Parts: sequence; C-alpha cells; structure tokens
Amino acid sequence: MNDAQLYVSIALWSQVVAAILFIAFLVWLWVKYLMPAVLAAQERQNKQIAEAERHRDEAKATLDLLRNQISGAERDAEAIKQRAVAHAKREYDANVAEAKEAGERALANAQGELARARASARDQLRREILDRALSQARQDAERRVDAPTNARLVSEFLGSLERV
Repeated sequence: MNDAQLYVSIALWSQVVAAILFIAFLVWLWVKYLMPAVLAAQERQNKQIAEAERHRDEAKATLDLLRNQISGAERDAEAIKQRAVAHAKREYDANVAEAKEAGERALANAQGELARARASARDQLRREILDRALSQARQDAERRVDAPTNARLVSEFLGSLERV
C-alpha cells in the first residue's frame, strides 16, 4: 500500500475510532447523567400519576359515601315528612274532637240553661198568675162578701179548726 492509501486508511479508521469513542462517550454520558435524570423524572411522574389515581379513588369513594348519605338523608326526609303528616292528622283529629266535645258541652250547658230559664219563667209566670188571681179573688170577695157573710164564714172556719 502506498502512503496515500495508508493515510486515507488511517484517516478512515481514526474517523471510525473517533465515532466509536464519541458514541461511547455519549452512552457513558447517557448512563452516567441523563438516564438517572430520565429515570428520576419517570419515577416522579409515576408517583404523581399514582398520587393522582389515589386522589381519584379517594374522590370516588367520597362521592359514593356522599351519594349514600344523600340517599339516606332523602329517606330520612321522607320519613320525617310522613311523621309530620301523621302528627298533623292526629293533631287535626284531636282538635276536631276537642272542639266537638266543647261544642257538645256548650250545647248541653245551653240546654240546661234553657231548661232552668223555662222553669224560672214558668215559676215567675205562675207567681204572677197566682198574684193576679189572688188579687182578682180578693176584689171579687170584697164585692160579694158583705159583713154578715164574712162573720158567718169566719165562725164556720173557726169551728172547723176547733174540731181538728
């Protein structure tokens, strides 16, 4: 081989060796610095993803819990509503019964008062009639009975008292 070819061959092999050394340097640089950084970044991303998934799972669990609590609250609200309706009905019925009793008592009292008022009015009317009748009888007696008839009636009355 001649010198020119030798120099070309040496230049070619020096380029190949330089390329291999450069690639080896790049691999060493990759392995030494870049790969740990990439792996650390990947690990951070994996941790962030795991954390996000954990938060998502917690949020789903909380959402399920809240849905269960909402349905429980809706059931409780319905039960409270039913109890309130039943209580209102009982109160209404009790108030109606109480008002009915009070009305019946008032009616009975009024009927008693009416009976007492009738009896009082009857007694008063009887007294007035008796007073008038007695007054009229006295007037009639004064007109009909003269002194001799009065003396005879008094004697007969006293005689009937002596026999008793």
